[in-house]
Amino acid sequence: MTMNERKTIELDQGWEYMQSGITKLKNILEGLPEPQFNSEDYMMLYTTIYNMCTQKPPHDYSQQLYDKYKLAFEDYIRESVLPSLKEKHDEFMLRELVRRWGNHKVMVRWLSRFFYYLDRYFIARRSLPPLHDVGLTCFRELVYEVVKEKVRDAVISLIDQEREGEQIDRALLKNILDIFVEIGMGLMDQYENDFEQALLDDTAAYYSRKASNWILEDSCPDYMLKAEECLKREKDRVGHYLHASSEAKLLNKVQNELLTVYASQLLEKEHSGCHALLRDDKTEDLSRMYRLFSRINRGLDPVSNIFKQHVTGEGTALVKQAEDAASSRKAEKRDTVGPQEQVFVRKVIELHDKYLAYVSDCFQNHTLFHKALKEAFEVFCNKGVGGSSSAELLATFCDNILKKGGSEKLSDEAIEETLEKVVKLLAYISDKDLFAEFYRKKLARRLLFDKSANDDHERSILTKLKQQCGGQFTSKMEGMVTDLTLARENQTSFEDYINNNPDANPGIDLSVTVLTTGFWPSYKSFDLNLPAEMVKCVEVFREFYQTKTKHRKLTWIYSLGTCNINGKFEAKTIELIVTTYQAAALLLFNASDRLSYSEILTQLNLNDDDVIRVLHSLSCAKYKILNKEPATKTISSSDYFEFNSKFTDKMRRIKIPLPPVDEKKKVIEDVDKDRRYAIDASIVRIMKSRKVLDHQQLVLECVQQLGRMFKPDFKAIKKRIEDLITRDYLERDKENPNVFRYLA
Repeated sequence: MTMNERKTIELDQGWEYMQSGITKLKNILEGLPEPQFNSEDYMMLYTTIYNMCTQKPPHDYSQQLYDKYKLAFEDYIRESVLPSLKEKHDEFMLRELVRRWGNHKVMVRWLSRFFYYLDRYFIARRSLPPLHDVGLTCFRELVYEVVKEKVRDAVISLIDQEREGEQIDRALLKNILDIFVEIGMGLMDQYENDFEQALLDDTAAYYSRKASNWILEDSCPDYMLKAEECLKREKDRVGHYLHASSEAKLLNKVQNELLTVYASQLLEKEHSGCHALLRDDKTEDLSRMYRLFSRINRGLDPVSNIFKQHVTGEGTALVKQAEDAASSRKAEKRDTVGPQEQVFVRKVIELHDKYLAYVSDCFQNHTLFHKALKEAFEVFCNKGVGGSSSAELLATFCDNILKKGGSEKLSDEAIEETLEKVVKLLAYISDKDLFAEFYRKKLARRLLFDKSANDDHERSILTKLKQQCGGQFTSKMEGMVTDLTLARENQTSFEDYINNNPDANPGIDLSVTVLTTGFWPSYKSFDLNLPAEMVKCVEVFREFYQTKTKHRKLTWIYSLGTCNINGKFEAKTIELIVTTYQAAALLLFNASDRLSYSEILTQLNLNDDDVIRVLHSLSCAKYKILNKEPATKTISSSDYFEFNSKFTDKMRRIKIPLPPVDEKKKVIEDVDKDRRYAIDASIVRIMKSRKVLDHQQLVLECVQQLGRMFKPDFKAIKKRIEDLITRDYLERDKENPNVFRYLA
């Protein structure tokens, strides 16, 4: 039989056959005894629809079948589904809904297979909703819309029970919430509007109630533990049954009620807030505080502020403690930068170590806390102690670590580590130039008097300083260290020169350190009248140096020299280690038994200050090599001196120190002078590039440019501007005296 002769199927007859298939499907879903569909049943049903849709008009029943497909669902829902849901409540109603929804999806799957031909041709041509959607829409309109509020309330009530610690059926909730998602057919509108919004409101109310009790009853750490636990549980809740898209919104509600609302109350709790946690080193609680407060908007600002206050307080207390110790020492007339200041720097380093660890461990290296630490240290690191600026204290601290027999007995690693830390502290100090000058002075002493314990450490700290403050900061110091190495080589070649030229022997052992003028601090070079014995030495060395270079001029700095001379006393000969000045004074007594102050002054050709210091060290101090008339404790211009032949000492060699000179004043004067030049240079640099600038802007740019080395004082800048105007570098604007012009 050909295709055209296919027997026409009438609508009623065809639908009756389809109805029997649909009934069989409903029976299977209701769990009635009914054999499953086999492939033959399925093919017969599919073919019936196919045939009814491909008959020639008026027998093409596509539209009628499309309508009847929808009707099949509506009838089933009215007859079976709604009645069974109406008679159940709470959890039982939820279970029934899950079962009915599952069945409904199976029914949609089977029916859309039977009616598949409609989907392929009819629907595509007419742009009608596909069968699958029609099936789900029936459920949405007839079932979901009716029960959604009851379902939502039942679910939220179960969630609240779970929050109170009861066991609930999580799988059931997961299945119910999947309905809210699936019923949206690709959109989240139903889940969000019909369920999520109410859940969020309920969550806020729930945690608001909890928090209002906890904030009164609990300490800050206990409260935070609870808050963290609640956040963790809500996150788990999303994992177990809520849709992933709810996580951020849900946690936001919880954070808002538990943390944002009570943030300041929590941080400022009297015996357990942020201050107390810092005071009692509760690092675990602080880490938790960081974790929690970093979740809320600007939540870390107050925490970092409290951290800054706390560190500032601790540091300021150290300064006060050191100040008190210094004043009690002044009262006892012990007046040096003593071990007390060393202890102070050590304590500041320990404080920095401690809170740097807090920043990295508790506050996860967050920039806010690095900034807080920096600002706190800048406050108290720039306060001096006992009349010494922090720049001087740091330089002295380094000196004690780096010099032989310093007060610190440390291993090489410990020295490296400590130097590293000192350089970190230097970052907080505004007068870096003052530190550099003190450091250079002390470095010069270590190098020239062979007091430096270890070359490697000297170079290592210079590298660290260079990284921290730039090459300009350390260039002179590096020059000094290199100078010494060159001076040692120079000394060796001088000794070779003497050995090879017998006429050139100076008669005494001579070692000379040749330095480069620009690198070293400036030293007074007086024309000391050298004793005859030493004149020849100087000549010999000058001749040697001429063989090496013609272009360099030697300036001798006797104030830094030392001599070893033999004192022949009645009891025994003692070797005296003295400065060149002291030696010159003692050698005068080889020619005369008794000399007046003014004779000594004339013969040495020094100034009063130096002569007084020399004579004091030889006649009034521990070792009385000279007898003085009258035998008072101070030197005056009417005194007479003679060699004390009765002097003796149990040692074979003794070192006779000169009273120390206070270098602090000179360092500060030098730095002030350098600052004036630096400010001048900066102003000229700025004006040269800008040509015209108002006062405020000029001062601002100047402070910015110089800030790396020191904080220039506004008054000082103003003074320099006035000075540059008188020297015709700048002029004031005729119209506006607050504006300056550059004069090329």
